[in-house]
Amino acid sequence: MNAITIVIGSICILLIVYRLYGTFMAAKVLKLDDSKLTPAHKLEDGKDYVPTNKWVTFGHHFAAIAAAGPLVGPILAAQFGYLPGLLWLLIGAVVGGAVHDMVVLFASMRRDGKSLSEVAKEELGTVAGFCTGLAMLFIITITMAGLSLVVLSALERNPWGTFAVGITIPIAMGVGLYHKKTGNLKGATIVGFALIMAAIVFGPNIQGTAFGDLLTFEKSTLALILPIYAFFAAALPVWLLLAPRDYLSTFMKIGVFAALILGVFYVNPAVQFPAFTEFINGGGPIIAGPVWPFISITIACGAISGFHAFVGSGTTPKMINRWSDIKGVAFGAMLVECLVAIMALIAAVSLQPGDYFAINSTPEKYATLGMETVNLDKLSEEVGMDLEGRTGGAVTLAVGMTYIFTEIPIFEKLASYFYQFVILFEAVFILTAIDSGTRVSRYLIQDFLGDFIKPLKRTDSLPANIFASALACFIWGYLLFSGDISSIWALFGVSNQLMAAIGLIVGATVVLKIADKRWYMLTCLIPLAYLYVTVNVAGYWMITNVYLNAENAGYSVLNGILSIIMLILGFVIIIASITKWTQLWKIPQTILVERSKTEAS
Repeated sequence: MNAITIVIGSICILLIVYRLYGTFMAAKVLKLDDSKLTPAHKLEDGKDYVPTNKWVTFGHHFAAIAAAGPLVGPILAAQFGYLPGLLWLLIGAVVGGAVHDMVVLFASMRRDGKSLSEVAKEELGTVAGFCTGLAMLFIITITMAGLSLVVLSALERNPWGTFAVGITIPIAMGVGLYHKKTGNLKGATIVGFALIMAAIVFGPNIQGTAFGDLLTFEKSTLALILPIYAFFAAALPVWLLLAPRDYLSTFMKIGVFAALILGVFYVNPAVQFPAFTEFINGGGPIIAGPVWPFISITIACGAISGFHAFVGSGTTPKMINRWSDIKGVAFGAMLVECLVAIMALIAAVSLQPGDYFAINSTPEKYATLGMETVNLDKLSEEVGMDLEGRTGGAVTLAVGMTYIFTEIPIFEKLASYFYQFVILFEAVFILTAIDSGTRVSRYLIQDFLGDFIKPLKRTDSLPANIFASALACFIWGYLLFSGDISSIWALFGVSNQLMAAIGLIVGATVVLKIADKRWYMLTCLIPLAYLYVTVNVAGYWMITNVYLNAENAGYSVLNGILSIIMLILGFVIIIASITKWTQLWKIPQTILVERSKTEAS
């Protein structure tokens, strides 16, 4: 099979789904009405609640949700072959992810932009709200630390990458100030994007200079710098740093993958992987478990991701200008992210299997596979770096994309440049999720701890905002500084998909209350049923086979305890929701709909 067939088929499916299913969700299920004020207008404060152009909001939302998941997840899942990942991406995004993101954003806006824990408390009751808040604090902390570890690997002793990533901060602030003062989005966009591109082109020139030495950091130093940056991203007004930076980053993200799509059309690389590999029943060198449930755990963002619920009930609902913007911002961004993940999968499966496993396995594990490399030595020479044993997925994506781009004659001598550029691109991709995620952590801390410390709940209070931002950065910064990828990232897959299940639970409750037809609730219940079973099977497998198995290299009592706590929280929430649904089902639908109009904004 050739990659072009996968790309064309996927784009057609996603466009049809957006036009038909997205419109159905907007018009029939959620009944979006632009005559009503959004929370951004109703509670406008110039800091968090700011009515924002739909394209800027899309840029912020896409940049925030599209972190490491759509890049790294499909790369790692290629271990099972190209078909399991491709099917899960398309089915998961269409049936689950796009619906999840849309209903969570709507549910939050319906409650004046409150966090999902607050929404759960009002929709499902105090117990479910408390458990949701606790689960969200667990999950967002693990997520921020895990994402940051990927960035450390990309920027460690890399002055070009550090400069190019760091310069986006003052550029974004300048764009935010200019747009705030003039309202000229086009001019701000052109200047900001041109400056970022100039920084990327200029970046290689600083290597070997005194300035370059100043920007050459070890992991330990970067582990202190990242939380400090995230503190300012969380505490400053959203229009000054977070929104313009995410908006500008989106041009790079979409631009790179648009170029990759064009490259695939030009080169039309062959898919070197089989549909299924010998590891679908487990025992693989990258993912030890079987293809199910671990295909749906390994590929989160790109199909369905609980992290999106943090953004959809955090920053984005406070920025939406019109209710109808929800379709493009939430449903549309999820489908674009799905396409990004498909392109990452293509970049992986375009490599020879022997080369792929040599990069993603330790040398000891690779020696037991009985495989031989094909192009690895040549690729290593071209990019100027030893590629063997560079696990984690980020390097594989960079190598795969470089391989495709350098097949184009005019780029064939630029392998090292493309490789470093993609590493930089991945870092920017992830950092935009870190700053948004930290801001969401601030909201969660204020909502959750504000029940016990009343002044903390005031989002218009500068001391409260500073304290909550500092606490959020300290918690995940501590894990980042003291941990490693094996101690943190292993928890991410199960906890992230558990969060997605919680988002669908809240969404199903809201749909039951507002929809004219009760069967519309199936839009949330079908993906919820699959995801909840998958999460619990995967969690149980990890606890018994890895975390609490003293003979396994991943043995960790702490990880096992955290996993058990999160699964228990999920169980309590699902029981509370079923109880609530049973109560609501006894009420005539017409009465439920009328009541819903008065109980929320």
